[in-house]
Amino acid sequence: MNKSIKLRLIVMNIIQWAVWGAYLTSMGSYLASVGLATRIGIFYAMQGIVSIFMPTLMGIVADKFIPAQKLLGLCHGIAGIGMLGAGFYGMTAGSEVSFAILFSLYSIGAAFYMPTIALSNSVAYNILEKNGFDTVKDFPPIRVFGTIGFICAMLFVNFMKDGSGVQFQHSYNQFLTSGALGILMLLYCFTLPDCPCNRNTGENQTLAERMGLNAFSLFKDRQMAIFFIFSMLLGVALQITNGFANPFISHFKEVPQFADSWGAQNANALISISQVSETLGILLIPVAMKLFGIKKVMLIAMFAWVLRFGLFGAGDPGSGVWMLILSMIVYGVAFDFFNISGSLYVNMRTTSKIQNSAQGLFMLMTNGIGATIGTLSAQAVVNHFVYNAAEPNWSAAWYVFAGYALVVAILFMILFKEPKDSTAKVA
Repeated sequence: MNKSIKLRLIVMNIIQWAVWGAYLTSMGSYLASVGLATRIGIFYAMQGIVSIFMPTLMGIVADKFIPAQKLLGLCHGIAGIGMLGAGFYGMTAGSEVSFAILFSLYSIGAAFYMPTIALSNSVAYNILEKNGFDTVKDFPPIRVFGTIGFICAMLFVNFMKDGSGVQFQHSYNQFLTSGALGILMLLYCFTLPDCPCNRNTGENQTLAERMGLNAFSLFKDRQMAIFFIFSMLLGVALQITNGFANPFISHFKEVPQFADSWGAQNANALISISQVSETLGILLIPVAMKLFGIKKVMLIAMFAWVLRFGLFGAGDPGSGVWMLILSMIVYGVAFDFFNISGSLYVNMRTTSKIQNSAQGLFMLMTNGIGATIGTLSAQAVVNHFVYNAAEPNWSAAWYVFAGYALVVAILFMILFKEPKDSTAKVA
C-alpha cells in the first residue's frame, strides 16, 4: 500500500509540472515571434500577480471547504481550458496576434495553475503524513519526478514541429500541449486519496480563523517574518531566466558566428539541463537540511543565483557554451534549495490547521509579490539594454540581475537567525 501511495504521488507530480514545462521556458520565444517581445515580462508577471492572492485563497478553500485533492483537479481543469483557448486563438490569429485577447486567455490559465503548485505540495504532505512517512525524507524523491515531467514537456515542445516545420517552442502549440495535460490532471486528481478539510466551527474562533487568514499570524514571529520577506526578495529572481533565457539563447541565431550552433537552434533543449540539475538538487535537500539548516541552505541558493545570472552574462553557444551549461547546472541548487527547502521549512514550522494556508502564503511571497516585481523589473532592464538599445547588450542585463542577487544574499546572511529548533511550531 505504501509503495502504491508513493507511485500515485509520483504520477501526480509528473503531470503537475509537465503542465508548466510545456510553455514556461519557451513562451518568451513565441511572444517575440509574434511581435510581443517588449511584453514578455507582462505575461510572466501575470503569474506573479495572480500568485499574490490565488494560492492564499485556494489554500483557505482547501482548509475550509473543498478537499485539497479535488480542488487541485478543479484548478487544473479551469487552467487547462484557458491554455487551450490561448493555443486555439494563436492558431487562428497567425502572426496577427492581439495582445489583449491572447493575454486574457493566458491569464485564465495562469490564475488557476499557480495555486496548484502550493496545493500539490499540500496534497503530497497530507497523504504522506497520513501513511506514516517523513515528509523531509520522503517528499524530495517523489518531487524529483515532477522535474522529470517538466523536462519531458520541455523536450517535447523543443523537438516537435508542426506541419510547417516550426518547433512547438516557437509556436502556439506549447499552449495546446499545456492545456491537454491540464485536463488530464483534472481527471487524475479525482482518483487520489482524500485530504479532508479542517472544518472547525467552534464558537471561540476568531474571524481570521474562520476565514483561514490566521496564516498571516506567522509574521508575529520575527525570524519567520524575515524569512518570508527574504523569500519575496529572492522570489524576484525566480522567473527571470524562464522569461528571457530562451529569447537570449535564440538571438544567437542572428549572429553569424553562432547561427549554426546546436545551442542557438535548440534553446529549450539546452535550458532543459537546468531541470536535469534540478532533479539532483532535490535529492540533496534532505541531506542539506540536516547538515546545514535552513539559513545555510537558503544562502547556498542565493549565491547560486548570482552564478546563474553571471554565467549567462559571460557565456555564448560557441566557445563560451561551457558557461551556459554551468549556469544550467547551478540552477538546480538555486531553485531547489530555495523553493522546495522553503516549502518544507514552512510545513515544519506550522500546525496542521493552517498548513494549506501557510503554503499559500509562501507562494504569495515568492511566486506572487516577488516574481511580479522581478519580471516587470527584468522587462524594463532587458528593454533598456536589448530591445530599445541601438546596440543590444544581453550581458549587461544579466550582470544587473547577478548584482541584485548578491545584495540579497549578503543582507540575508546578516539579518536572518535560524531558530534553535527548526521543528518548533510557530502557529
